[in-house]
Amino acid sequence: MAGQPEDVVRSLRDGMAAGVLSFPLTAFHADGSLDVDGFREYVRGQLAAGPGAVFPACGTGEFFSLDEDEYRRVVAVTVEEAGRGVPPREGVGARGRVPVVAGVGYGWAQAVRFARVAEEAGADALLVLPHYLVAAPQDGLVAQLERIAARTSLPLIAYQRGQVAFTADSLTRIARIPGVIGLKDGHSDLDRLQRLTLAAPEDFLFFNGAATAEVQARAYAAVGVPAYSSAVHAFAPEIADAFFAALGAGDHGTVDKLLRDFYVPFVELRDRVPGYAVSLVKAAARLRGRPVGPVRAPLTDPSAADLADLEALLTAGLDLVGASR
Repeated sequence: MAGQPEDVVRSLRDGMAAGVLSFPLTAFHADGSLDVDGFREYVRGQLAAGPGAVFPACGTGEFFSLDEDEYRRVVAVTVEEAGRGVPPREGVGARGRVPVVAGVGYGWAQAVRFARVAEEAGADALLVLPHYLVAAPQDGLVAQLERIAARTSLPLIAYQRGQVAFTADSLTRIARIPGVIGLKDGHSDLDRLQRLTLAAPEDFLFFNGAATAEVQARAYAAVGVPAYSSAVHAFAPEIADAFFAALGAGDHGTVDKLLRDFYVPFVELRDRVPGYAVSLVKAAARLRGRPVGPVRAPLTDPSAADLADLEALLTAGLDLVGASR
């Protein structure tokens, strides 16, 4: 599917309308080494659930803990499995190649090294994660993307979160950079986001990348950003798909019930400990029997008490959508 930026934009736009965006977990053995076979099995399950696109080696996939060889293997496996297409499931016909968008990050020079690896592995586009440590002015944020875009043939999606927050003027500038095709927003500042969508060209992609994005999905859609990533899809695609379907159908009763009885309690549990946005998701996947293993330091796995609360919440969520454990 890899091709010109406009082809990738078209494929991503179609995918975003068809399903949530999957950010797969990276599988590790108990000793912390990369579990390639476990990851392959896991990512097959993610793809079988029919996501709009798959984003390996990003924040949920612990990009920050991967070396270049591990990163290459994670992206390559995802590309191989995505190439098999999405099999038909209840209510959904078979789909072809699912777009693969790999994460890159740190400073621009290191991001370019990962970009080259992703390009060789067959990725379709790149998600540029927030740069490391330092705050930067708008000119520097734009220059970061200019330098990466000039050194890869893959289209780029910028990710604003943490110390990266674009103004409307900067959004106009990055949208003019050849190869920059979209923006993932993790700030949930809807006033700013509305200004960005109004400043962007018509074909520029936006999606909601807030933590547990479903909680804010209706608010994002109201400012013209209906597409979103789903951490819940990483461990319970049944719940994520039920929410996506209800939201798309305007079934506000089901949306409210899922928010009230599953998503909001999950956010409250997630917020107990820094890093639970990843480690709690990974623990939930293990509870479902997925071979993802532990998180790597500096993240830590959930406490026994939090794990018990997570298991109870997961059971309740699956019961809400009529899915089995």
